[in-house]
Amino acid sequence: MTSQPNFIFIMADDHASKAISCYGAGINSTPNIDRIAHEGMKFNHCYVTNSICTPSRAAILTGTHNHVNGVMTLDSKINKHLPNVAKHLRTGGYQTAMVGKWHLGEGAPHEPTGFDYWTVVPGQGKYHDPEFIEMGQKIVEKGYATDIITDKSLNWLKQRDPKKPFFLMCHHKAPHRSWECHPDHKNLYQDDISLPDTFDDDYKNRAKAVEVAKMRIESDITYFDLGLVQPDGGSEVGELFIPGGSNIDRKIPNVSDAEIHNFRLIDKDTAEIFTFKTGEELRRFKYQRYLKRYLRTIHSVDENVGRLLDYLDDEGLADNTVIIYTSDQGFFLGEHGWFDKRFMYEESFQMPFVIRYPNLIAPNSVCNDIISNVDFATTWLDLAGLRVPSYMQGISFVSLLKGATPPDWKQVAYHRYWMHRDPIHNAYAHYGVRNQRYKLIYWYAEDFELPGTREGGQPREWELFDCEKDPLELFNVYALPEYADVVVDLTALLDEKMLEIGDTPVH
Repeated sequence: MTSQPNFIFIMADDHASKAISCYGAGINSTPNIDRIAHEGMKFNHCYVTNSICTPSRAAILTGTHNHVNGVMTLDSKINKHLPNVAKHLRTGGYQTAMVGKWHLGEGAPHEPTGFDYWTVVPGQGKYHDPEFIEMGQKIVEKGYATDIITDKSLNWLKQRDPKKPFFLMCHHKAPHRSWECHPDHKNLYQDDISLPDTFDDDYKNRAKAVEVAKMRIESDITYFDLGLVQPDGGSEVGELFIPGGSNIDRKIPNVSDAEIHNFRLIDKDTAEIFTFKTGEELRRFKYQRYLKRYLRTIHSVDENVGRLLDYLDDEGLADNTVIIYTSDQGFFLGEHGWFDKRFMYEESFQMPFVIRYPNLIAPNSVCNDIISNVDFATTWLDLAGLRVPSYMQGISFVSLLKGATPPDWKQVAYHRYWMHRDPIHNAYAHYGVRNQRYKLIYWYAEDFELPGTREGGQPREWELFDCEKDPLELFNVYALPEYADVVVDLTALLDEKMLEIGDTPVH
């Protein structure tokens, strides 16, 4: 039996903290994920350095920010020759595996490296009967993706060398859109779910970028997202829904009360017909349909987390295994009327992070110190007793796991989103910092083009939020005289952080 800890890192895709019951929102139940928190530690302030899945995965794997590892957008691909945490662990005696969603490029130049075994879904992957690329070979597995990814993880664990420590990255596709649940879970969440307090946000008192983002449930969610079709001249249902086809991004329109009597939607799987009396009823239907589909996919994730926990118990491995559950970033669940992520606002910026390691972490621990996903790799190497390489930019938070916050711990998280005006969501590029109370965001692109604005668009904009007084982030206080000193301090903090990590500010 090795004295070095084993690691199981479970990461979902787009799993908001509010959709984990130990975080207290009350919209669903996740007993197995909660068990990790109750038997270990829950972090309330874990943040992503770039709220989009490909860059987040690169930061986790390399321990570096995206301008360093070169993976700044969804279209970026990782260079397989880069050093990463799996390579360091394997050199240090670990057996390593990557199972599930990779999303860092395909083919030999970008395939997973540092892993003794890897089997990953191409691109976003499919929920049902997914294809995998396993050690370079394409195979198709029958069944539901979340179950299959866990099956493959457990199979590898059972075949490993029991004399050596292990490092397993188990990456689920769920709950990424289009939120297709396991057939056994299609009837979960029948009761309506309360709308978030900011669902009807009017976007006043914020940067112009907020107004133009195309992430609104009301107007930007698609037929594909919600598994719906619309009758069209008597066509067969099957002809109207083409996954991967030309209508995959066709948005469900807003419909006025005068037009609503002619508007129907059809469930693409069951052929159930939905009719609406008012445009407001349609708008709320979209929210309920979205959130229930999303939560049903999470139910499968939680069940499969339980399978991994049971395996550790049955094999007597629980005490010496670090098991983590997180997501590649947060997600909007109707807050500000939105779905998706990308922004530095809290629902998107915050990652859920729960960790259990009985040999070190006291049960029912809660940490309110700030950590980031770039810190994961350094922490794993520290726990394994291996040298942390100088190129890694993250800071080990092992002291926090012990319940001791170092007096010099930097309570700051940095975020930079690079995909300016992506064609689907129209999200604007920005960067900023958050400390324990305040958040500063700089929307640094100059080409705002809003109806009714002067030629040339709007200037660059700053936002400052007092997260203690305004946790919903509804009031930009950047220009208020009483916050002038805070602006100076946070701007200095931003400059210091960018200098520290070598990122280039925009002036």
